[in-house]
Amino acid sequence: MTARLAVYPGSFDPITNGHIDILHRSLRLFDRVIIALAANVRKQTLFSVEERRSQILDAVASALPAGDAARLEVDSLSGLLIHYVQKRGAHCVVRGLRAVADFEFEFQLAHMNHRLAPSIETVFLMTAEEHFYVSSSLIKEVAQFGGDVSSMVPPVVADALKRRLGQPLKVASGNGSGESSK
Repeated sequence: MTARLAVYPGSFDPITNGHIDILHRSLRLFDRVIIALAANVRKQTLFSVEERRSQILDAVASALPAGDAARLEVDSLSGLLIHYVQKRGAHCVVRGLRAVADFEFEFQLAHMNHRLAPSIETVFLMTAEEHFYVSSSLIKEVAQFGGDVSSMVPPVVADALKRRLGQPLKVASGNGSGESSK
């Protein structure tokens, strides 16, 4: 019997507890999952591919059972996702959905991928309710302004955000002109 192999692509900049949840649930459906770090030309990343790879490996090692973590691979991809999926011999793409806005974008991508490679399926997994509002972009923004994101990301990511962003930015309070009122 051929192993059921899926690819879970994304920028994972940074990986969140919502991503970990999708990974854990993906491993119930597939024998192996490749986490494919995409170089998204539309996004400026905070962490390099190697930093993200390291964060993911550390996060899954502590968050998932050892048997599950052993069935994951972290790789990087550039170019068309569908070409990468075919090259790796996978037959499925896993995508997490949070909101209607995600669905519209993911729906277009899934149909384009199906048009390019009809034998490759896309499986959508709804994020768990406690992670519904969390996105990597929002995590970075909240962390940049000194908000506590430690309950929404693995500990290795919380530490990396603190190191990368340094001291949180101070938000001026007062009259709305950017000056503090005293």
